[in-house]
Amino acid sequence: MIDNSKLEILKKLLNDAQCISIVTHPNPDGDAVGSSIGIYQILKQLGREVYSIVPNSFPDFLAWMEDADKCLNFEKNPQDVSDVLGRSDLILCLDFNSISRLNGMGDVVKATSAPKVLIDHHLYPEDDFILQFSELSVSSTCELVYHIIKGLDYQSLFTIGAAEALYAGIMTDTGSFSYSSSNPATFHVVADLLGLDIDKDKIHQAIYNTFSEERMRLMGYCLNEKMVVFREHKTAYIALTLKELNRFKHRSGDTEGLVNLPLSIKDVNFSVLFTEQTDGNVKLSLRSKGEFSVNEFSRKYFYGGGHKNAAGGRIQMKLPEVIKYFEICVRENADKIVKSI
Repeated sequence: MIDNSKLEILKKLLNDAQCISIVTHPNPDGDAVGSSIGIYQILKQLGREVYSIVPNSFPDFLAWMEDADKCLNFEKNPQDVSDVLGRSDLILCLDFNSISRLNGMGDVVKATSAPKVLIDHHLYPEDDFILQFSELSVSSTCELVYHIIKGLDYQSLFTIGAAEALYAGIMTDTGSFSYSSSNPATFHVVADLLGLDIDKDKIHQAIYNTFSEERMRLMGYCLNEKMVVFREHKTAYIALTLKELNRFKHRSGDTEGLVNLPLSIKDVNFSVLFTEQTDGNVKLSLRSKGEFSVNEFSRKYFYGGGHKNAAGGRIQMKLPEVIKYFEICVRENADKIVKSI
């Protein structure tokens, strides 16, 4: 699956680098944090000075991962992160396809002279990188990291912590193996990780069963008060204002998975979660069943992208205006949505 010539180039880059930074996208999810920590632990054993960097905070339900507390946070410590990036000999870019996606941290990354290597599974990678491992066939960046580590012949360096982090990323990016997991290779990787004696039940418990009471009440509020269903278009959405999020003491990760809930309805093929942001933008999470591509929809209308059935977007517009615009977009695509499955 992975070009051996690329692996040879990567190995040389790793051998020549004394200081290596690992960066991932804003609002990091399980795949972003898991892949970062997984490769961080492997590279530390090579005797390198290694840093795992996140643009901002990740959810509390990912904090159990070994070495998660060692991640540098650009939003909280921009100068420290800038100093580390400035003296890095190599920057590994995980789970995003363009440095512009890093927002403010992207300017710092671009300004460095260090070679940048992409490890990602999203569509349309941009030409920001000296070397790209961009594989759409894998379930997650964590799965791709596993294949790269094995291809580099570093599998003997696997720790329990690295294996648990990679397993968590695969599990979360496939919705506990309910989507993006039709390739048998994914389950071969999972079997190998389980063979390292990871505690999969502990991981599932930490990620899915440790939410706050406020988060559970927010979920109920979304389903009872905020879910709108367009039966004729087989579409549903939930829109949350900042006031509503604050009412339920919103913390990072509390809205994770809410967009999937309307897809449990028999005749809903397309679901969107809108959340109002403090910077005046509205953030979108989009999910679909079947053949309707939310990646194409988001790229066309909401400056976003992602995967065929899971994507994100963002737009500078008042929330009520976004909803009106979205409804127009749905009507334009109604035939595709209805015939998706």
